Amino acid sequence: MKAAWWSIGGIGVGAGVMYWSDPRSGRWRRSHLQGHAVHAAHQASGAVGIVARDLSHRTRGLFFESFRLLRSRPVDDVTLEERVRSALGRVCSHPGAIRVTSRDGTLLLEGAILYPELRRVVQRIGRVRGVRGLDNRLAPYPEPGNHPDLQGGVPRPGETWPFTQRHWSPTARLFGALGGLALTGWGFSQRGLLAAVARIGGLGLSIRALTNLDTRRLTGVGAGTRAITLHKDITVNAPVEEVFAFWSAMQNFPRFMTHVDEVRVEEDERSHWKVQGPAGLRFEWDAYITKRIPNRILAWRSAEGTAVPNSGIIHFEPTPQGGTRVDIRLAYNPPAGAIGHAFAKLLGADPKKQMDDDLLRFKSLLERGKATGHETVTREQLSPERLSPTVQ
Repeated sequence: MKAAWWSIGGIGVGAGVMYWSDPRSGRWRRSHLQGHAVHAAHQASGAVGIVARDLSHRTRGLFFESFRLLRSRPVDDVTLEERVRSALGRVCSHPGAIRVTSRDGTLLLEGAILYPELRRVVQRIGRVRGVRGLDNRLAPYPEPGNHPDLQGGVPRPGETWPFTQRHWSPTARLFGALGGLALTGWGFSQRGLLAAVARIGGLGLSIRALTNLDTRRLTGVGAGTRAITLHKDITVNAPVEEVFAFWSAMQNFPRFMTHVDEVRVEEDERSHWKVQGPAGLRFEWDAYITKRIPNRILAWRSAEGTAVPNSGIIHFEPTPQGGTRVDIRLAYNPPAGAIGHAFAKLLGADPKKQMDDDLLRFKSLLERGKATGHETVTREQLSPERLSPTVQ
């Protein structure tokens, strides 16, 4: 058995040497790998600096906060009122509706507040350093109703534990990754159900810390269409009317987009898409236009029940030179969310690179009159009535 493993290893090393020493493409491959290595080193250096600064600031803040707890100093009323207002902004959806007055450390609270927030607000203000007493005269309302001070507002969940926040700080990501790796290593060194749970939990914690994506976006469960977001802008040397008309002709996309097999435009701003996925998979879905402002905005969203929910918006902006700046924001939710996206990239299907290549072909088609997708296509071969600048 050991000899077989040595043989497999020798074959792998030999194949690697041949791949990197190939007289035709080996030099380019080595240069390409070197560029990726330098880029990765710069990114790692920047990440280390960010984590070091964040950890230093948090350590100093914790030290001084602990030092202040040991030394009790009187707080003047103006400072105390400002501290309370700052705390209100974290736990109250309408902090401006509450009037705060301090006299010798005793607070007077007046105004309107939503009843579900009353208890949380009182508890949080009671923990503000310097508060000696609290006179609560707030008027709670079960719903905003027609009360002018309770209109609008944004719900505030209050102060949360660093590891329950949507976006983790650099320090939280560092300790999360280290803890996840330690938990995974312990799980692989043990046997049994507890060890299996430790392996899965540690791996999940490590991925969460390294990607800084919440659980919904990682798994795709409950993320809607926004598990993965892509952003790209490109300038095309063509009038904005022509670019918008071309983009509106979606049935022509398969001619220059290599991963799109078919787009069938239907009535009521609907279309049916057939797209190639990783590992030879095929996906189909219905989409509909959600917003169309001629020569300015085009937005779409997939229909309910789609295997790969997606949405996007394109902004068209004329440039002073007579060209068009095209800004595309695309969001989609592949099977298994961001984890599925990562596996798709390992299989050679990178949506970001596909979008970059498609936009370059789109630019070539409008500027040079031809592009190569599934085949070489020219502008004359596309539907002329769909490329008219008057299309809306």
